[in-house]
Amino acid sequence: MLFAAMPNLPVAEIGFWEACFRSLVLGVLQGLTEFLPISSTAHLKVVPVLLGWGDPGVAVTAVIQLGSIAAVLAYFRSDLAEVLRGVGRACRHGQWGDPSARMGVAIALGTLPIVFAGSALKLWVPDYDNSPLRSMASIAVVSIVMALLLALAELVGSRRRELVDVQPRDGVWVGLAQALALVPGVSRSGSTLTAALFDSWQRPAAARFSFLLGIPAITLAGLVSLKEAFSAPAVGGAVPLLVGIVAAAVVSWLAIAWLLRFLQTNSTWVFVAYRLVFGIGILIWLGARIGV
Repeated sequence: MLFAAMPNLPVAEIGFWEACFRSLVLGVLQGLTEFLPISSTAHLKVVPVLLGWGDPGVAVTAVIQLGSIAAVLAYFRSDLAEVLRGVGRACRHGQWGDPSARMGVAIALGTLPIVFAGSALKLWVPDYDNSPLRSMASIAVVSIVMALLLALAELVGSRRRELVDVQPRDGVWVGLAQALALVPGVSRSGSTLTAALFDSWQRPAAARFSFLLGIPAITLAGLVSLKEAFSAPAVGGAVPLLVGIVAAAVVSWLAIAWLLRFLQTNSTWVFVAYRLVFGIGILIWLGARIGV
């Protein structure tokens, strides 16, 4: 199960506590990077490789996402309840102009692109774990490109729209950006935040919409990969994986709360800088390895 597919170290050579430690590291990474616009998939690929652990694979990272799912559901439980009530009122009384109902429609429409794109990948790219898109070089280039796009969004976005202004078309636009996150290095949070800023959203509203829109997507990703992850050989049974899920849940909650507070008074330039350094750093590391 956890680290079973890692090429650098066979499962038999990993003890129970080592597996728990690695899972803890992955959980913390997942929690920190899932909701910050810096790409959790990229970090869950790059950091274990740099540590000599190998690539944990799509299935393991998706299951650890369950911790992030639990955190975002708990954090936004009031928002989600209001969206469901708004959709219910709209279905009964036709009040589709209600902001909560419009948010529900936007989330539903915004989930469709990533569902269709993810299904297409499963169908047409069965060996996606070993796809060139998951290579270190690809992650580095994508990270740099997304940093530049976020920078452009910061420069041109008018930042005048709030959550109450949400329309179904916002779900389509930001949902298309969310589908790009199937490519490691894009960042689901980063792509949706960038799209929302381009669409004139204020930063805190853009982040909140990004979180709400991502709930169905990351939930589906985790559930779809459960069977595959639990069917692989396990070190220490389910305990190491549960360690990662709990760590991801705790850190995800803290990351969500911090980012929403941070964007009240700050821009996203710090994330632009980080993503540039992250991408360039990987390219330098790859270049050094080639030169050895």
